[in-house]
Amino acid sequence: MGKHLIVGASGQLGIELMLGLQQRYGVDAVLLSDVRPSPHPEAAKSMFIAADATDLDAQRAILEGHDVEVVYNLVAMLSAKGEVNPMAAWSLNMDPLLHTLELAREGRVKRVFWPSSIAVFGADASKDGTPQNAALLPTTIYGVSKAAGELWCKYYHDKFGVDVRSIRYPGLIGFRSMPGGGTTDYAVDAFHCAQAGQPLTCYLDENERLPMMSMHDAVRGTMELMEAPSECIRIRTSYNLSGCDFTPCELTRALQQRVPGFDTVYAPDHRQEIAASWPNSLDDSDARRDWGWSPRHDFQGLVAHVLDGLTQQSRVDKPVVNM
Repeated sequence: MGKHLIVGASGQLGIELMLGLQQRYGVDAVLLSDVRPSPHPEAAKSMFIAADATDLDAQRAILEGHDVEVVYNLVAMLSAKGEVNPMAAWSLNMDPLLHTLELAREGRVKRVFWPSSIAVFGADASKDGTPQNAALLPTTIYGVSKAAGELWCKYYHDKFGVDVRSIRYPGLIGFRSMPGGGTTDYAVDAFHCAQAGQPLTCYLDENERLPMMSMHDAVRGTMELMEAPSECIRIRTSYNLSGCDFTPCELTRALQQRVPGFDTVYAPDHRQEIAASWPNSLDDSDARRDWGWSPRHDFQGLVAHVLDGLTQQSRVDKPVVNM
């Protein structure tokens, strides 16, 4: 079997996916690429290639020089950061995807993964149990680029037979990285504040419900999707995927049960408007039917998993800062 290449390996999701792939396939089967090395100590066990994902020739050189079978293209500027510089976000979110799809069309890689997001939905979509086929009318440049990317993925599959697969991730919560500029990252910050004995200043309304998922489930779901037989993958835009859903107020109460004294101060800003346009929860029945998806962490399980991970991690090292 060829190597699994992670493009954008030093980011929040890249670190988690690296660990999952290393455990599943072995460190020698994982190839890492980014503009700078991953700060996680386990990254040193796999080969790293410094490269700009927006440079097509650099990406082609990686595939020509190594036996790569699967590419996980994770490069993105997230929602809140993207609104500060929309044109830069558009270029960063689209060019690497198009490069990877074109290289796959040339036959240089057999299978491609690219992450989409709940940001593809707009305020007109059903808020509760947002269906797989809901209209995509995003309100951020991040969402616009993800909606466009989904259509590019489908086009390359239908037109050229590229085996490209995608997931619409909800908010992803892990304990190995600090917040990376996403609208749902208040929840990541909440866990770190609770662990540090500090209050959280939350930029969302206390009752703003959003779909969330543990990084553990997100990585497992990604690997299961990529291992599924091609004939099982009926959706070539992007699959809805869900773990649980909660509000900042509910998260605060759940953390207070395990960390007495933790509290949240609410100071909604421009990110509240973004969050208000997104679903409360997702219908992921297509993923469950097509390739057997099922989350392992419900809300309480997610809280326990992340807090336990932070406690264990604090004994050996410091959390990785997502660049």
